Amino acid sequence: MFRTIKNYFNKKNLKDEKYSFLFNKPIEDEYVCFDCETTGLNPKIDDIVSIGAVIIKNNTIVSSKKFVKFVKPKTKLQADAIKIHHIRECDLADAEDIDNVIEEFLEYIGNRTLVGYFLEFDIAMINKYLKPKLGIKLPNKALEVSEIYHDYKIEVIPQSYIDLRFNTIMQDLEIPSLGKHDAYNDALMTSMIFIKLKNLPNVKIK
Repeated sequence: MFRTIKNYFNKKNLKDEKYSFLFNKPIEDEYVCFDCETTGLNPKIDDIVSIGAVIIKNNTIVSSKKFVKFVKPKTKLQADAIKIHHIRECDLADAEDIDNVIEEFLEYIGNRTLVGYFLEFDIAMINKYLKPKLGIKLPNKALEVSEIYHDYKIEVIPQSYIDLRFNTIMQDLEIPSLGKHDAYNDALMTSMIFIKLKNLPNVKIK
């Protein structure tokens, strides 16, 4: 109910009716898992340098419809960020403008439910560009895999501390690592985590 009310006011701020499809009821059993690589960890001052996403349909990753885009940032890449994603400024020489990438991303995700790890950060990064452009924030329903995993572990073995680090979740669920850390591979691994959790007994996706 709260999300419905929130989206009602959100939609009233939409500057372009072309994107009203974002507010439609989510397609059943279809999700988009996405990840962003950025210049740093502060959505207010940092920029996106790449977005990777995959569509999940009926428990299957539709790898033929992957979304991989590199973005030319306005802010300088921080050394700590480069150590994580290994994207250098020279790698972004032919990257696209964020304005165009955001439009393509919206067309890609449609009204599907979004899935991710540390998803709040990724959504905040998208909203940084979306709000000035269209007057809205992403209205899509969002599912955080670490929360789903936490609820699953509490149900199976009640305990005070649950390790929610990405690699720990991967190992516990026996998800194969794809090695290279980039937006697309992270989205792919996160989607495998989601599918595994989604199909475990007693796990309810809200």
